[in-house]
Formats: sequence, C-alpha cells, structure tokens
Amino acid sequence: MEFERHYNSIEEVLEVAKSAEGKLVKEFDVNNRLESKKNKGGIGQIIEEGLFQRAVNSRAEADFANLDLELKVTGLKSNAKQTSFSAKERLVLNIIDYMEEYKHIFEESSLWHKNKNILIMFYQWIDEISKGDFPILKSVIHQFTDADLAVVKQDWQIIIDKIKAGKAHEISESDTMYLAACTKGANAKSMRQQPFSDIPAKQRAYSLKSSYMTAYARRILMDEDVISVFKPEELQSKSVEALLQERFAPYIGRTIYELKKHINFAENKNKAMYASLISDLLGIKGTNLDDTEEFAKANIKFKTIRLEPNGVPREHMSFEQIDFDRWLDASWEESQVYETFENTKFLFVVFQFTEAERENPNRVPYLKGIKLWNMPEQVIETELKDLWKTVHDILEAGVELTQTPRGVKNNLPGSKFNGVCHIRPKAANAADKVQLPDGQMITKQTYWLNREYIAEIVRGL
Repeated sequence: MEFERHYNSIEEVLEVAKSAEGKLVKEFDVNNRLESKKNKGGIGQIIEEGLFQRAVNSRAEADFANLDLELKVTGLKSNAKQTSFSAKERLVLNIIDYMEEYKHIFEESSLWHKNKNILIMFYQWIDEISKGDFPILKSVIHQFTDADLAVVKQDWQIIIDKIKAGKAHEISESDTMYLAACTKGANAKSMRQQPFSDIPAKQRAYSLKSSYMTAYARRILMDEDVISVFKPEELQSKSVEALLQERFAPYIGRTIYELKKHINFAENKNKAMYASLISDLLGIKGTNLDDTEEFAKANIKFKTIRLEPNGVPREHMSFEQIDFDRWLDASWEESQVYETFENTKFLFVVFQFTEAERENPNRVPYLKGIKLWNMPEQVIETELKDLWKTVHDILEAGVELTQTPRGVKNNLPGSKFNGVCHIRPKAANAADKVQLPDGQMITKQTYWLNREYIAEIVRGL
C-alpha cells in the first residue's frame, strides 16, 4: 500500500471503526483477498487495509503505535434463537518469547506493551455463508476493569513463574483464569527454546480466553448484567482460588444437615441440590455458580465429589456425551477431549461419608474441602491423548459391537484402560442411541475420569 493513513487520536480510529458497523466484510476487500486462492485473507487483514487504509505487517509494537492501540477483529456466533452471542474463538494477542519475557515486570512486558488498549471489532460469524457476507456488529475500545486487570496480572505471573521454573513445556491454557497461553503454530508442533530447561516447549501466544470474550461481548452488545461472587477490591488483592478457600473455610467439617440449617436451605432431593446449596453458601442464591462473572469468564466448571470413607468416590466422573463424527474427523488439538481439559478449570467441592452405606443407609456426608483444579499438561499429552488416539483408531476401523447375555458390548477403552480416563455409556436407557461414523448404532457414550484418579486429585484436603 503506497499510502498509509495517519491517525492522531484513539477517538479518530474508533470513529472510522464505527462507520463500518452494519456493513459486510466484503465491502472492505480492496485487495481481493477473499477471491485469492493463494491468500485466503484474514478478515482482520481485510479490515486493516480496506477500512483503516494501513498496510498489513507483523508489528512488534501496537498496530497504531503512536496511540498505543492494537486492532483485533474477532467473530461472534449467535445461538439458534438469535437471542445471545458467544465468542467464536479466543482472542490471540502476541507471541510469548520465553527467552525474554521473564526478565520484565508486568508493566514492561510485551503483553502490556502491545495490548494495553485494544480496538475490538466484532463481526457475526454465520455458518454456511461466505465470510465476505459476515456483518460487522460493533466496535469498542477494550480496557480492562480494575478487577479484570488484577486477575490478568495474576495469570501473567503464573505463566512467567512456569518459565522461570523451567516448565514452559508444561504450560496449559487451563493454568490461568482470563489470560491464557495458547499454542501457536502448525498443529501446535512449533517448538521453542526455553531459558531454564533443555526441554523444548510449544510455541505459545498470550490470548484472552473465549469464555472471557463471550462474557465481554455479551456485556457490550446485550448489556448483560452478571452476578459476581467477589467484589472488585477483593480480586485486586487476592486470587480467585484464595478467595474461594476463604469463603468455604467456615463450613469445612460441617455435615449437609448442618449446612442446610445454617442458611435455612429449602429441602429438596433433586440432582441440583448440591449446586443450589453451594450457591446459597456463597451468597448468590438462585444463580448457578458456573454462570457467575468470574466463573463464566474463566470457564470454571463446578463439580461435586462424594468420597466414601476410604477416600475414593463410589462413581467415576462423567463429562460430555461423545460426538463420534468430531472424534474421528478433528485433529488432536481440535478434539472434544483436548478442548475440554486444555481450556477448563474445575472447582471440586468435596464431601465425604464417615460410614459405609451398609452400616448406615441414612448416612450424611460432611464438607471436606474444595480444590480448584485443571488437568496437568503432562497428563493431557499422555493419558488423555492416548484415549483420544485409541478411540480415533477404533472409529477408523469400525467399533466392534458384540451381543452378550447382559447387552451389547463394545471395544472402546474401559475403566481399566490407563488409570486416568475411559469411555462408558451414559444414556436414558439401552434404546437411547446415536449413530457411529460407520453407520452402526451405539448406546450414547461419554468420556469419564476414573474414580481412583479423582481420589488422587483431592487427596490431602
């Protein structure tokens, strides 16, 4: 581009951005990127050239360097009823230089240098139409609230501490709350040197989690008001994990009956009883913990664990129903199980029985403790990947379904597979089935974490 437009203020840039609202991406494709087979043309590049009249290049500084303003163009998906939006993906910021980043404090980091102020342009991603026809929805200058910035600083420090400990190869997106270190490179195989270990580490970039972007977009586009568990001033001085430990501390050791009596909890015996009880204990009655601001932004999922007297749960822990077509077609890094455990933290609220059921059929558990947990990267890349690969290979060959006196048996990995994870049915009944890629019908299946593995995670509470 022979001429690059110069901007004198953030307000001037925002005014130009807002002039595109309601228009289609293709209206700004001045270099025909949408038609080029060699250059598929990122929407961000099209907007940068056609709307802002600036040449595309990889800048170490912010896109509008004189204004300390970075440009990000990102997609939103609407739900089936067109009543809400969610982020299509995480918002990738800048590459982490393991050899340099640890030398700086947060305020001097590459993250803050390049992303202190971000102009975010949201477009609507619509399946089955050309991206040139995607409408541009909204433009906004993103600046972190004090509470969010406090969490982001904590997240940044977690990433830096792993680099300093020689564990850059063990970094996982689920280590952190809002700011993540996502893999960046061809199939996550781009490896980089790290300063305090000879073990190569995956190339990673700072990113704002898709869960954070979803919450942010809903607030901007829909003025969605979300209940917070903590006050902004609390988050500025303590981590979410520390605050959760504080909130639960007065209740540790109390039985379910004692907890219910303490908060005048309305008696119910449905499956949601534990979730409702925990919400009441945290002072957010009527709101699911997963839907609170902090949990939604960080993609923290709440799960209850009930331990037997020996410290092991009676049951394995279930997760999503398996999408067999996706399991077969997607790469490891885009798979259902990788996405779940790479991107999600779990709050385990742990209860324990002191008697066996045969000793007392009316036994009541007590609150043993809580644990904010994410699956270690080493487990993700070994046992979890082994599960994915084994199931993938079985699906390619065709699942073996064998009729037995007790029902239909299959050759998917069972609870004795690797001690961490396995596949087993979870359906309304034997007739509740889905179709496999080869056309066979199978009872709905779910991936599970072994109960013995869960016991190890919460041991020591």
